[in-house]
Amino acid sequence: MASAFEKYFIRDFHIIEEALKSIDVEEMDKLVDACEEKLREGYKIVASGLGKNVPICDKFVGTMLSLGLNANFLHTNTAVHGDMGMVKPGDLVIILTKSGATAESVYLVDLLSKRKGVQLWLLSFKKHSILADKMENKLIITLKHEGDLWDVVPNHSTTINLIILQKVAMELSKRMGLNLDKDFRPNHPGGAIGALLSHEK
Repeated sequence: MASAFEKYFIRDFHIIEEALKSIDVEEMDKLVDACEEKLREGYKIVASGLGKNVPICDKFVGTMLSLGLNANFLHTNTAVHGDMGMVKPGDLVIILTKSGATAESVYLVDLLSKRKGVQLWLLSFKKHSILADKMENKLIITLKHEGDLWDVVPNHSTTINLIILQKVAMELSKRMGLNLDKDFRPNHPGGAIGALLSHEK
């Protein structure tokens, strides 16, 4: 008989699995294509979020930088206080917002949409929202439950955002033909990874 924890993990695994299966594969490919094109043209990928999506964006950017791929994190709150200056014409910005209606996110999209050459993407969980209805480029995920007591805590949604963004980074590493010795090893001189790679020379 499965324990309470086993039942919990099995249930949550299925919720996350169904959410990932709801993603439009063509739109996912389109996002990766757009990121690849921007990077090859010398532009950068910017991930923007607030609240519990902040560490998710930070992890994605950290992965990208470790691969030698140009990326930045733009906090949705501080963007309007000068940080928006990191976004240059030609860059691609991924906006993370579960509801697609957060005031700060809507305001930021309105501001960035006025900057020529900036490509905006939405990563959200509502098929219809202020941003979903107005943005051309978007990945919309169907999530049945957050996995908390009230279906309110950003739990499964942030996990799914992390999985998606990490997949983007992994696909880009393949498409860009990254090399362990040339692109990854130089960025990891320390820590357990640095020690491991130093023995493989």
